[in-house]
Amino acid sequence: MNAQLPAPLPKQLPQNFRRYLPFLLAMAIFMQMLDTTVLNTALPAMAADLNVSPLNMQSVIVSYALTLALLIPISGYLSGRFGTQKVFLAAIGLFSFGSLLCAVSPTLPMLVFSRIVQGIGGALLTPVARLALIKSYEKSELLRVLNFAIMPALMAPIMGPLVGGYVVEWVSWHWIFLINLPVGLLCFLAGWRYMPNYTEQDTHIDMPGILLFGGAAFFLTIGLEFLGSNNNALAFALLTLATGTALLFGYYRYAKTHNNAIYPLSLLSVRTFRVGLNGNLLSRLGISSIPLLLPLLLQVSFGYSPSEAGWIIAPMALAAMLTKPLMQKLLQTFGYRKILLANTVLVGVLMLSIALHGPDSPKWLLVLHFFILGGCNSIQFTSMNTITLADLRPYQNTSGNSLMAVNQQLAMGFGIALGSLILRFYQQNDAITHQNTQLAFQYTFITIGVLTILSSLVFRQLHRRDGNTLAHRD
Repeated sequence: MNAQLPAPLPKQLPQNFRRYLPFLLAMAIFMQMLDTTVLNTALPAMAADLNVSPLNMQSVIVSYALTLALLIPISGYLSGRFGTQKVFLAAIGLFSFGSLLCAVSPTLPMLVFSRIVQGIGGALLTPVARLALIKSYEKSELLRVLNFAIMPALMAPIMGPLVGGYVVEWVSWHWIFLINLPVGLLCFLAGWRYMPNYTEQDTHIDMPGILLFGGAAFFLTIGLEFLGSNNNALAFALLTLATGTALLFGYYRYAKTHNNAIYPLSLLSVRTFRVGLNGNLLSRLGISSIPLLLPLLLQVSFGYSPSEAGWIIAPMALAAMLTKPLMQKLLQTFGYRKILLANTVLVGVLMLSIALHGPDSPKWLLVLHFFILGGCNSIQFTSMNTITLADLRPYQNTSGNSLMAVNQQLAMGFGIALGSLILRFYQQNDAITHQNTQLAFQYTFITIGVLTILSSLVFRQLHRRDGNTLAHRD
C-alpha cells in the first residue's frame, strides 16, 4: 500500500517554498494535460508521416495511459523511499527525455516506446507534486492552493486541440513534443529550488500484488489491442487475454489472504465504492474512445484540417469547465442515483447521434453537439468520482483513491483499444460498410453509444439517498 508521509508543520517550510510550490504543481499538471490533449488532433498527420493508417494510431495513446495505470500505485512508495524532490526531478527528466524521443521517432514502434518512457515520468510527476503540496499546508489552506494548482488542468484540454491543430499545420507534428522541453526545464529548475524533499523511514510496498494486478492490466490491454488487428494475431490476442484474466484471478486469490494487499478486497464490500468503480470502468469505455475517434472522424472522414478539427473539438473542454460550478446544485436537487442513471443514457444518446452528422453538417451544429457532450461528460465524471469515495473509511482512503485513479487510466486504455477495435471491424467488414469509411465511423459511434447506454444499468444499484451528505455539504 502506498506509504503515507508524515506531514510537517507548515512553519518548518521556508516561506518562498510555500509561495512557489502551488505554481510548481500547476506547471506539472499543465504540461502533462497539454501533452495528452494536443496529441489527438495531430494523429492523422503523424500517421501520414510514419506511413501507417490513422486508424492504427491508438497504440500511441494506449501505451501512455497503460504506463500511468501500472506505475501510479508505486509513486507514494518511491516518494517515501527516495524523497519527493528527488522523485519529482527524476520524473521531470524522464518525461522531458521521453518527449524528445517522441519527437525524433522515425517509426510507430519507436514512437510507442518513447511514449512509454514519457509515461513513466508522467505517472510520478503529478502525484508526487500533489503529495508534496499536501504535506506543506495545513488543512485550512489546502483546498485553496489545490484549487489554484488544478486550474491549468481545466485550461489545457481547451488549448490542446487548438495547439495541436496549428502546430501540425504551421510546422510539423514533432513540435507537439518539443514544446515540452522548455517547460520541462523550467519545472526542473523550479523543483530543484523550491520542492521540499519529504521522506518516510518506514516504507512498504506490496510488490507481489502490484505485479499480479499490473500484469493483468497489461495483458488485458495488449489483448484488446491485437484483437481484430488481423487474422494472424487472433491466436496471440486470445492467449494474451487469457493470461490477463488468469493474473487477475491470481490477484483476487492473493488479496483474499493478504490484509496488506495494495488494493484490499474489503474496498469492494463498500457498495457505493463498488458501484462507482464498476460504473467508472464500464461507462468510460465508450467515453474514453471519443478523444481518439472524433479527430479521426473530422479529418479522415469529413476532410477538415487539423486546426478546424481543433476549433470544433475544443468547446467540449470549455463546457466541462463551465459545468463544474453547477454540480453541487444539480446533485442537491436530483441526487446521485437519478443524475447518473439519466446522464449516462444522455451521454450514450449524444455519442450515437454523432452518426447523424456528415461532411456537409454545419460547423455550428457540430460545435453545439460536442459542447453539450462535453458538459454531460463533466457531470458524469464528477458524479462517479465523488460517489465512489463517498463511504470509504479513513483508513481506506489511500488505497481507494489509488485504485480509482488506476481504474480510470485502465478504462481510458481499454476504451481507446475498444473504440479502435470496433472501427477496424466495421472498416474491414465489406458486407456491412462496403469499404465506406464514413459508414464505418457511423456504425462505430452507434455501437459505443449503445454500450454506454447499457452501462447505466450499473447505477441502478445505488440507493436514492446515496451521497446525500456529499451533495449537501457546504
